[in-house]
Amino acid sequence: MIQRHRHLQQVATALGQFPVVALLGSRQVGKTTLAREVAAQWNGPTHHFDLEDPDDQARLSDAAFVLRRLSGLVVLDEIQVRPDLFPLLRVLADRPDAPARFLILGSAAPELLRNTAESLAGRVTFHELDGLALDELAPEALDTRWLRGGFPRAFLAPDMATSRAWRESFIRTYLERDLPQLGINLPALTLRRFWTMLAHYHAQTWNGSELARALGVSDKTVSRYLDILEGTFMTWRLRPWHTNQGKREVKAPKVYLSDTGMLHSLLGVNGEQDLLAHPKCGASWEGFALREVIRHTGAGRDEAYFWALHSGAELDLLIARQGQRLGFEVKLTRSPKVTPSMRSAQEALGLAHLYVVCHGDGPVTPLAEGISAVPLQTLGSLDLRGLQ
Repeated sequence: MIQRHRHLQQVATALGQFPVVALLGSRQVGKTTLAREVAAQWNGPTHHFDLEDPDDQARLSDAAFVLRRLSGLVVLDEIQVRPDLFPLLRVLADRPDAPARFLILGSAAPELLRNTAESLAGRVTFHELDGLALDELAPEALDTRWLRGGFPRAFLAPDMATSRAWRESFIRTYLERDLPQLGINLPALTLRRFWTMLAHYHAQTWNGSELARALGVSDKTVSRYLDILEGTFMTWRLRPWHTNQGKREVKAPKVYLSDTGMLHSLLGVNGEQDLLAHPKCGASWEGFALREVIRHTGAGRDEAYFWALHSGAELDLLIARQGQRLGFEVKLTRSPKVTPSMRSAQEALGLAHLYVVCHGDGPVTPLAEGISAVPLQTLGSLDLRGLQ
């Protein structure tokens, strides 16, 4: 089993500060395993309820009676199945003696679980668990992680065929069972078609009108589809940065599929050679590298952007925090070079430093004044959380 020490420590710390901690992430990403590890280290009684288990559903038929009597750590797995529990959790969290802490696990973001934010405001903190990170894996696993994605079962499968089969099963289950459980009743084939089209737009700026025309639906409908995929951790958006310098800047967000393994399944990529020959290979590497950079810097959604001009100059990622700006450009090469676009971004954005994230391993290498090449494997050696 792959140990996820960073997440384990952060969740344990959060439980010491808040009466309710929401551990959110897509299905099969390892939330239950992490919760069991947290419980194993808990100093006191622990209780685990799987809200999809018929036995646990029966145990919680009178949830107020059962949960009021418990002390220690109470884990409620797949909380989106029982949104009616949120008002009760608010009451239990407000008890002056606080006999219990609640770790709730969900497969939908707060935007879809609106009752969480409304009922537990000020009482809950959110922790997102995504796919396996490079700092959780051996250095030689980088290309396997890129190809298979970060879902533990897809990554750890004994061979590529088993990994592909697991991912295809996940996609079907997500469309046919998971979304209806959230009250999202859309034809599975329609949403799969949209998801597949989105895979071909991976790492591009959002053009809802073009996708709407291709699907024969309205712009509003495709925006709703995108919201659903993002709210269930299947996609993510990177917002554009505006310098307010009067230049013709791109103002639409970029859209990425969250997991490269799912991206490759939807693109029909069957192995490493297929990936390297595919037209979306560079875009796949870009999304993979950007997620790792954002994770490593600890940047929040309001601290990570991309920047682009309609004239062509662009920067893949801008991290803006504490009055400082760092730039990141992603290149699928072992020997990156400085480009005019990098110089334009460096000047227009006032970057403290620009890192060119490339493939391979080795040390950080200066390319020019204020610009360095950093292999993705070496990213962990840089202290970037304080943007220093």
